[in-house]
Amino acid sequence: MKLQQLWQNGCAVLRAKWAFRRATLGQRVRAWGPLRVANYGQMIIGDRVRLVSEPAVLELVAGRNGRLEIGERSFINYGGSISAHKLVQIGPRCNIGPHVLLMDNNFHRLEPDRRDEMPPSRPIILEENVFLGARVIVLGGVTIGRDSVVGAGSVVTRDIPPGVIAAGNPAKVIRPLEPEADQSPISSLQSTQSEEQL
Repeated sequence: MKLQQLWQNGCAVLRAKWAFRRATLGQRVRAWGPLRVANYGQMIIGDRVRLVSEPAVLELVAGRNGRLEIGERSFINYGGSISAHKLVQIGPRCNIGPHVLLMDNNFHRLEPDRRDEMPPSRPIILEENVFLGARVIVLGGVTIGRDSVVGAGSVVTRDIPPGVIAAGNPAKVIRPLEPEADQSPISSLQSTQSEEQL
């Protein structure tokens, strides 16, 4: 069993090195499944980042003037799409659920006579230890504060302050995180895993 785990981890490290061969890559980054990476700008992947790209493919894009940063020990689950045409910055120890969408550009203006034009990009920033549930959408110009949790299926159109639970379309603050609750969704999950797995 231990040999099988070592083999799987070794393959995951090699897969990440190949996928991010044109990026700045930290130590012990691992990828499970075939990532779809399009790096025309800058990608910076921190130490011990974990990415899952199966059963659904995970897409990571940095446009020509874009910068995508993923902080150390962050986890990104399958089926999502992260697109940086200016800046998408994911802080350390963030947890991103399956089928999450982060786009710093909407790609088309809303005015009827200008829909063939690309609007300006606006940065997305996830501060440290942010937790995004499944199928969350984060739009450009949004900062989500440290330790905050965003509920599944939410659409985040405005900043979320640190240390809260937010949900809905558009996402709104539901309540502050209490100390015990703050440990529950993220920290206790990580504490159950060994150092080798992180």
